[in-house]
Amino acid sequence: MANTGDLPETIAIFPLPGALLLPRARLPLHIFEPRYLAMLDDVLKTQHRLIGMIQPYDGPSGERLQSIGCAGRVTGFSETEDGRYMITLAGQSRFRVTEEISGFTPYRRCNVDWTGFGRDLGPEEKNIGFERTGFLNLLDRFFKAQDLSTDWDSLKEADDELLINSLSMLCPFDSEDKQALLEAPSLATRHETLVTLLEYALRGGQSDEIVQ
Repeated sequence: MANTGDLPETIAIFPLPGALLLPRARLPLHIFEPRYLAMLDDVLKTQHRLIGMIQPYDGPSGERLQSIGCAGRVTGFSETEDGRYMITLAGQSRFRVTEEISGFTPYRRCNVDWTGFGRDLGPEEKNIGFERTGFLNLLDRFFKAQDLSTDWDSLKEADDELLINSLSMLCPFDSEDKQALLEAPSLATRHETLVTLLEYALRGGQSDEIVQ
């Protein structure tokens, strides 16, 4: 089993609003901007092949970064005829940004701290007491309200972690909500956060009513 000591102190950063990567999950990305094509070229030359996905937000001095992101390892890529790339990131571990590095690369890089996220490198998490039927009923209402479709047979068969993390990544929540899902300390708390967000959306964004 890997440990945080095996991870680099400095990684390339890809700020992408609304894009959420979680440990042991996979995120497909379309890379086409020149700065990120350069980033991918550099990352593929490293042993770890890690890219840090993180939520940006507007601050007083321009685009800033959330303090916590998740690093993914490039596990697959293909090139299009016009020089773009389709890549897949496999989520490795969350990290905390300690310092953004000023340098000559066209993309952003940060020194990061992996402390406190050792569970991310461990085995798949279980959600003890997860009541799947009620959760899927709530999800069905949300999908109908949002006019979304999905493969319900696959959802019913998916393991707890795959189900909760995949929905956290795919559901159309805003960046702040995605950040809350990322920072949830355990699968159980991520499930609770996800349920809260689904119920909030079904209430039309009204928070004064509690749905049981």
